[in-house]
Formats: sequence, structure tokens, C-alpha cells
Amino acid sequence: MAARSALKRFWTDESAATAVEVGLLVACLCIAIITAVSALSGGISTSFNKTSTAMSTANSGS
Repeated sequence: MAARSALKRFWTDESAATAVEVGLLVACLCIAIITAVSALSGGISTSFNKTSTAMSTANSGS
């Protein structure tokens, strides 16, 4: 009888399903962040290089 009640509690417990759902959500967010950073990295690098060149030119002209 104790085994039956333990099995019933295990079957109706949904906390593990919630943990799996949260884990999947975190994994999807990580993939989205990595994709966004990869897509923006070239543009950000170009912007920093342009700024660096402009500052170097302004500094050498003084």
C-alpha cells in the first residue's frame, strides 16, 4: 500500500516538469543572446575602429 501511495504522489508531482520547462526556456534565451551578439559583433567592431581612427586623427592634428 505504501508503494502505491508513493507511486501516486510521484505521478501527480509536477515540480520536475516545471524545472524542465524553465531549463528549456533558459536554453532558448541563451541561444537568442548568442545569435544576437554574433550578428552585432561586426557592426560594433566597425564603429569602435571608426571612433578610434577619428580620435587618433583629431589628436595628431593638434
